[in-house]
Parts: sequence; structure tokens; C-alpha cells
Amino acid sequence: MTDFDVDLFVIGGGSGGVRAARVAAGYGASVMVAEEYRFGGTCVIRGCVPKKLMVYASHVHHELQDAAGFGWRIPQASFDWATLIANKDREIARLEAVYAANVEKSGAKIVRSRAVFEDPHTLRLSSGETVRARTVLIATGGAPNHGPAIPGIEHVISSNEVFHLPQQPKRIVIQGGGYIALEFACIFAGLGSDVTLVYRGENVLRGFDDDVRAHVRAEMEKAGITILTGCTVAAIDKHGEEYTSHLSNGSSVASDQVMFAIGRHPNVANLGLEKAGIAIDPTTGGIAVDGFSRTSVPHIYAIGDVTHRFNLTPVAIREGHAFADTVFGGRSVMVDYADIPTAVFSQPEVGTVGLTEAEARAQFSRVDIYKTSFRPMKVTLSGRDTRVLMKLVVDGTTDRVVGCHIVGPEAAELVQVIAIAVKMKATKADFDATMALHPTAAEELVTMRTPSARHVREAAE
Repeated sequence: MTDFDVDLFVIGGGSGGVRAARVAAGYGASVMVAEEYRFGGTCVIRGCVPKKLMVYASHVHHELQDAAGFGWRIPQASFDWATLIANKDREIARLEAVYAANVEKSGAKIVRSRAVFEDPHTLRLSSGETVRARTVLIATGGAPNHGPAIPGIEHVISSNEVFHLPQQPKRIVIQGGGYIALEFACIFAGLGSDVTLVYRGENVLRGFDDDVRAHVRAEMEKAGITILTGCTVAAIDKHGEEYTSHLSNGSSVASDQVMFAIGRHPNVANLGLEKAGIAIDPTTGGIAVDGFSRTSVPHIYAIGDVTHRFNLTPVAIREGHAFADTVFGGRSVMVDYADIPTAVFSQPEVGTVGLTEAEARAQFSRVDIYKTSFRPMKVTLSGRDTRVLMKLVVDGTTDRVVGCHIVGPEAAELVQVIAIAVKMKATKADFDATMALHPTAAEELVTMRTPSARHVREAAE
């Protein structure tokens, strides 16, 4: 007679937790998954999926504008926010059902409940019932930061609430300079809202390649988005249905909505982690884990955003799969975090993999840069004032392509494929030997022959 009710108890029904549960169950483990809100997690319910659907909606406006250059005469179009939100909600509900069904099909049991630790092996559900688990996986994700308690902070929405606004704001102030802030700035601008983006840093997309940052900002400003850097929202007043955001530089901006997208924090509160003896990483605020996602308690693991390592859905999925392989599959699997491709679904879109120019110059003694900026073929008839940026970062000693950065249409789709080459350690010569596919924007990746810059670090004496 075992002392445990299940082999694995998963806290959180997001992408990482669901993958871990399904794979572990496939190995024959008895698995229970607790989710207190909706299966699918941040990505499916209130993140990348609904956001991408809204990105598509905002693109329609551009397509309608571009159509005239191709001979189309389209009557004045109108946009209905309520229809978009209702259709988005329907699709999210469908995906949520699929996620839950797939867990059950795998043989795992789902409980729609919050779960907190009573001790290292015991979880208490909302019903008061307790479950004893041999192994526990924490996959509770993250949540938006709301920022400091400035006057009027109660008027601010986050990326959680933005998906459920009853009506489209005609004017919106968005504070933040990362993925989420830029994506929603472009979504609302594309849908016709007047957008002001406020960011404390010197330029948007901190951590990205500097050429990417400059290019994206210029293109967003061309699209009519006001970008105010070097300042923050210091206070917010409400007057009827209107808000006034007072900025730290002394200016103020009127709007119908104020949104903060200033980062996310791991969901570690009120889980009873202290009762289980689980340590928090003081530098990230997430659950401290080793290379196998094991916490300070040997039979308790954590994956995804709750660890605050790489807050990307595919990373959480890979971590969940590796965990299940290692603990229940009898083979030791460690996630490789090098060369993770990533995208920002701003307008224009950003796709990137590998090192930035600055990172490469810090790491290698010789760095070659290949860069091009050009008007895509489509705009020669549409007349839209936009440019594409493509950049390759090359280790000048080995000729290996160590970074690729694209800003333009379908950048994410392109970089997903380029990421395979970067992961395989392809050289610039390999790129050059690849036949171009004409006419495409992507052919520029294999036709850039002359470096735009060469950096040689002088040896220390």
C-alpha cells in the first residue's frame, strides 16, 4: 500500500503543465492536474493566442489602405470591436476545451481548483480535500506587474483586462517598452485608436539588437504612434469617462484608457511554498531551480514563467516535456536554452534568433555584420512608407552565423526557419551557397555579400 494518491500532481493547467502531465501519463504515471481558472494558461487564455488574433484584425486596416494601389476600389469599411471580442472569446473557449480534453485523454485527472502546499507531499484543494503526491510540478505561470502605487493606479488596466474591454478606446496611453506594450500599441493603432506609448528607458525593446530597436521605433512613429521615452506615468486623474496621465517630465496626456505593460512577475504568492520548504531565487523572484527544473526540495519541480527564466510558451512546453522524460521516462533530458528564436508581433513584426551585435562583439574577437534595409516589393504599388530590416551577425573567426534579426512582414515565420540554420551552426558561406528564391524579401538573407561593418577587438597587452 502506497502512501501517495498520485505519482505526479501538477499545479497549473497552462502549456507547460499540460505537456508535462500528458507525457508523464503516457509513461504510465498516475497524474492529477489542478487549475483554478481556465485550462490553457496565459498563452491561450490571455496572452499570445488572443493577442495574435487581434493583430490579424489590425492588419486588415492596412490591407484595405493598400488595396487602392492594386486597383481595388473598396467602399468605406467599418470596424466593430464587439464582434472581434466575441469571435476571439469563442475561439479561446474552443482551445480551452481542447486543452482540458487532451489532458483527460492522456489518462490524467483534472481538478478545477486552486492547490496549495500543506507540506512537501500534501496539496490542499479549494474543497478542503487533500492529495498526497510522490512528485509535484509547479507550473503556475506569471502575472502582469501593476507598478508602483502612484495616485490613480486603480484606473490602470493590464494585459489581462485589455482582452475584455467593452468598447474600443478612441485614445489610449500605454506604459511600457517591451513585447506586450508594443504589440498592443500597434493593435490599437491599426484598429484606428490614437496611441501614446510611454517608456522610462531611452528606447523601446530593451535587450534587442540596437538596429532593431531603432527601426521598429521609426516605423511605429511613421504609423502615427506617439512614443515618449525617458519618462513614466506619475499620476492618473479621472474626469467622467476620460483620464489624464501626468508624466514625470511634467507633460500630460488625455485618453479614454490607460494600460500598463511594464513586465510580469512569477505567480509564487499564496501557494504555501514555505510549508514545502521551496526556495525563491532572490535575483528573479521566481522559484529557484537547477538545470533539470528541480527546486530546493528534491521531489518538487517548477517550469515556465513561475521560474522567471525564459518567459516564452515554447520554453515552458520544452521544460515540461524534459521534466516528464527525466522523472518518468527513465532518460535524463536537459533543456538547451541557446539560440531561442523569439518574435514581437508589432507592426512591423520582429523576428530574432541568436546574439545581438553588442553581445557578439563582447563574446568574439572578430565580428562581421551584414545588414540591409529596403522597401518591400508590395509597397511599390501600395505606396506605403515602410522598410524592411535584415541583419546577420557573424563570428568573423569561424564564419558562423551567430545572430539573425528581421523587422518586416512575416519576420517571425522567417526567423523560425533561420533558427534551424543558426542552431546547426551554419556559416555565412552556407548562406551564400544557398540559391535565392526570387522575388521574395527573404532572398536578401542569402544575397548579402559585403559586410556593412567589421569589428576587431584589440588584444589586451
